Amino acid sequence: MIVAENLTKRFGTFAAVQGVSFEVGTGQIVGFIGPNGAGKTTTMRMLTGFIPATEGTAQVAGFDVFESTMQVRSRVGYLPETPPLYMELSVGQYLNFIADIREVGRSVKLRRIGAVMEAVGLEGFENKLLGSLSKGYRQRVGLAQAIIHDPPVLILDEPTSGLDPNQLVGIRSFIKNLAADRTVILSTHILTEVEALCDRAIVIDHGRVVADDTIDGLRNRVGEGIRYRVELGTTRPVAVALGQLSRVSQVEDLGSQSGVARLMVHATEDPRAEIAELAKVEGFAVHAMERHAPSLEEAFLGLVGDERWA
Repeated sequence: MIVAENLTKRFGTFAAVQGVSFEVGTGQIVGFIGPNGAGKTTTMRMLTGFIPATEGTAQVAGFDVFESTMQVRSRVGYLPETPPLYMELSVGQYLNFIADIREVGRSVKLRRIGAVMEAVGLEGFENKLLGSLSKGYRQRVGLAQAIIHDPPVLILDEPTSGLDPNQLVGIRSFIKNLAADRTVILSTHILTEVEALCDRAIVIDHGRVVADDTIDGLRNRVGEGIRYRVELGTTRPVAVALGQLSRVSQVEDLGSQSGVARLMVHATEDPRAEIAELAKVEGFAVHAMERHAPSLEEAFLGLVGDERWA
């Protein structure tokens, strides 16, 4: 549904995006993540036809973004980081205006506006002025305008910005339901949102794609092998003994607390049987052995570092 090949955008001598290529199919939610200034928003603007590419090609819903711009725009719902709102209009007036621009048929327009308002949690807000709404509710209106014409492709830049925890649950569910028969790309600084919503993530840094994988695939890039949090009932140093086990490659001593040694054990294979045998021989108790699942944040920082992440 979306195919980008060697997308490049230069502003003078500065290359904001350099040779970005990826594909996203129908029914997928793909997270687009990277540090500030990495090129995420520039790439999204090229995919929507908002700005032209310096080099490369892109197709959306079967149409060339740069040669068939109007066909692409009619099939894309776009939510920029700052929603394009007219503060002097009411919610109902604004959505009616957007529906007209999007050529939603007169016979279905009112029904469509009502359905969209209900879907994003704006019931009863049709007469509220946009300028009187909180940031979270303005974001909901932004989502509503992006889907008013029922597009097959959604490109969302920071879609949950400004929403409180209660609002997040509903909007997450809403976006997941939208993806059932659509293609969704979303950019966000909230990595837990990517973990909760996305099947896959594309990591971009300095204008280039540095990783494109499933969420689990990205997590598994953290270090080598597998890791276990281990707690052993002993006051003796045990890191050296654990490090000599055949399946263990590295041991991190996390410090002792109340007579319990806490360690992070890196292993090539499941080391629990070897650790249990060592405990039996050495005469100390095993309090816990739990596989540690790396977070997306760990994977992200391993790929791009943290100096520009905010």
